[in-house]
Amino acid sequence: MAFPFSSVALLVLVAAVLVNADMKADCGPDGLTLVWTEARSLMDFSLLRLGSCRPTAVSLREAMFSVEFGDCNFRRTVTKDILEYSNDLTLVSPGNTKTTFHHPVSCTFEKAVDWAPPMYDPSMLQTYGQGDLLFSMDIMNGDFSGPAQSLAFSLGSLIPIMATVGQDSHQPLLLLLDECVATNTPDLQQESAVYSIISNHGCLMDSKGARSRFEPRVVSSEIRLSLQAFKFAVGKEVYIHCTLEAWDPSAFFPNKKACHIVGNGWELLDDPSMSSLCGCCDTSCSSRKTRSPSGGGIKHSAVLGPLTIVD
Repeated sequence: MAFPFSSVALLVLVAAVLVNADMKADCGPDGLTLVWTEARSLMDFSLLRLGSCRPTAVSLREAMFSVEFGDCNFRRTVTKDILEYSNDLTLVSPGNTKTTFHHPVSCTFEKAVDWAPPMYDPSMLQTYGQGDLLFSMDIMNGDFSGPAQSLAFSLGSLIPIMATVGQDSHQPLLLLLDECVATNTPDLQQESAVYSIISNHGCLMDSKGARSRFEPRVVSSEIRLSLQAFKFAVGKEVYIHCTLEAWDPSAFFPNKKACHIVGNGWELLDDPSMSSLCGCCDTSCSSRKTRSPSGGGIKHSAVLGPLTIVD
């Protein structure tokens, strides 16, 4: 298997200096070996923790951790060029009632061009303590700095829509709009008239022949949509129903994406170089027809409105 990292790993240890203490760590492609040594200490090394993990081995003067990045509540941060795994080395009191010190520890690698993340498992939200998620969605003013003062829009004007997902933990998330439709009812019913805005797992169908578009992201946990006011139910109350999905920010698939028309073709919002993932937008992006994960991220349904489109 090809080695997905550069041969040089940068280990960053930010810590308050403890007298007679020494910490050594070795970052590998899949995990970390860390040794904490105190030459003249009566410390109980069994009380050291690396994230949620106890020491792999202890002796009279040192504790060793040999762990994988998928364990111990490691936090993964992925940018265009960097892959970082971070955690905290702590000393807990007997009974785990309080923490007496902590040392941030991180391993930072240059990300290879062909690096691919492990499959995202929604259970990580509980297993790795990412905490509860809070979804929100609103119609905004023109510069997305606050809620819209009016929900009446002229035909052809842009309707700014912003959705976010908030969380207490450090694990980054990508927010996607999996599907959005406009209806004339606050509840989706069989008799409701429906206008498709986003379908086929993140394809902004309304960007075909219109000015509708996704706006550049400010943060991965937020997505902004400029939707051109359409002729559907002009002069009547309109509701926009969307399915939001929280997903791994480094894992794009044909059914986990945000695509819109730019110029003459489909473009992936988060990485135009991967726009081939949008090639299914005009056919089918179901997981059965593409090599995509059949499981989803964490989904939430949201309804906006009523708003009015006037001619």
